[in-house]
Amino acid sequence: MERGGRLKRALGLPEVTLSGIGIILGAGIYALMGEAAGLAGNAVWVAFGISAVMAACTGLSYAELSSMFPRASAEYIYAGRAFGRTAAFLVGWLILASGVLSAATVALGFGGYVAGLTGIQAVPAALILIAGLAAIGVYGIRETALFAIAMTLIEAGGIVFVIVIGLPYLGSVDYFAMPKGLSGVFEASALVFFAYMGFEEMVKLAEETREPEKTIPRALILALATAVVLYMLVTVSAVSVLGWEGLAATPAPFAAIAEAALGGSAALIISLVALCATANTSLLLIVSTSRLAWGMAGDGALPAPLARVHPAFRTPWVAVVAAAAIAAAFTLPGRITYVANATNFALFLTFALVNATVVFLRFREPDTPRPFRVPLDVLEVPLMPVLGIIFSFFLLLQIEAGVVLLGIGILLLGWGVSRVYRGGGE
Repeated sequence: MERGGRLKRALGLPEVTLSGIGIILGAGIYALMGEAAGLAGNAVWVAFGISAVMAACTGLSYAELSSMFPRASAEYIYAGRAFGRTAAFLVGWLILASGVLSAATVALGFGGYVAGLTGIQAVPAALILIAGLAAIGVYGIRETALFAIAMTLIEAGGIVFVIVIGLPYLGSVDYFAMPKGLSGVFEASALVFFAYMGFEEMVKLAEETREPEKTIPRALILALATAVVLYMLVTVSAVSVLGWEGLAATPAPFAAIAEAALGGSAALIISLVALCATANTSLLLIVSTSRLAWGMAGDGALPAPLARVHPAFRTPWVAVVAAAAIAAAFTLPGRITYVANATNFALFLTFALVNATVVFLRFREPDTPRPFRVPLDVLEVPLMPVLGIIFSFFLLLQIEAGVVLLGIGILLLGWGVSRVYRGGGE
């Protein structure tokens, strides 16, 4: 097995865009719509809309930074250029944590659908899934991308299917019914921000993408825009068919919608689609997280074995296996909402720092080439990243105290590891 080495550049705009759509779509809609409806009521579409605006601000920041520094280690590189090596490590650590937590969350969503179909418990199903996905991730990035494209087309088709079957029910409910008021909608917004998670993972494919400084920003914007349109349409359709009470009462909301509208055979079909969606997202999360770990290890910030590249497959095989193993460990408690919110804690802090990096580098490195530049400057300060910082901290305040404590613990652990690998220096 080779330590270090270059990854294979095999991806173009279609592959990266569809991979991004695949990460985003399977994460929240198929796994968390019921939980969100229980908080926001029929106004769950408003919660998805609020999160979309917040995601767009940060997504544009990622687009600018990825055009400047097209590296697999992404946030680690961005923060390092702006704030030094310790900050870079902590950001990288948070993204690693969010990646494995996200993979665990979506794998549990997969397990929920398996349980509904077969009676097999969710956690064992999630563990089997993660093991299989790790094998695909080790085998090759081209093969992973082809698998992801096929699964993305299936999962997008499932969402369109739910939108279509909901059309006859439009107008059947009060779309502004909020059983817990605006506070419930805001809490749901914090939860379903997880549904847009994935755009930040796309930048980690930079060293396996052709012309990454142009391709990655374009793919990121296309993937996020597609997800926003589909989410808004499908949430309205879902509450039209079942109402928020029906959505909140089931662990497999898409299957319940299909069964209510078309009967049991449709529920079976949509459950199979949901299995493809959640499996696809888990795979892409494991792959993108492993690329960050590989990049950080190559820089000496993580144990050296994580930088090893398989001589035949040209993939960071040790990092893939490590990411999958840690994700598997986080599935064991079986609490999908808790794991999703722990993911969000890490993401919100990271997004605040990424947006701050865009602002800081506009003044510190004004002459660095930016093939993509975030629009809307006010007195030379980019407005969208500033809004992204505000939104990130606003969403952070919506998370329950127990999850915040876990997130702080993860952050402190990262700080301790940084002392070991960085010796306290900048």
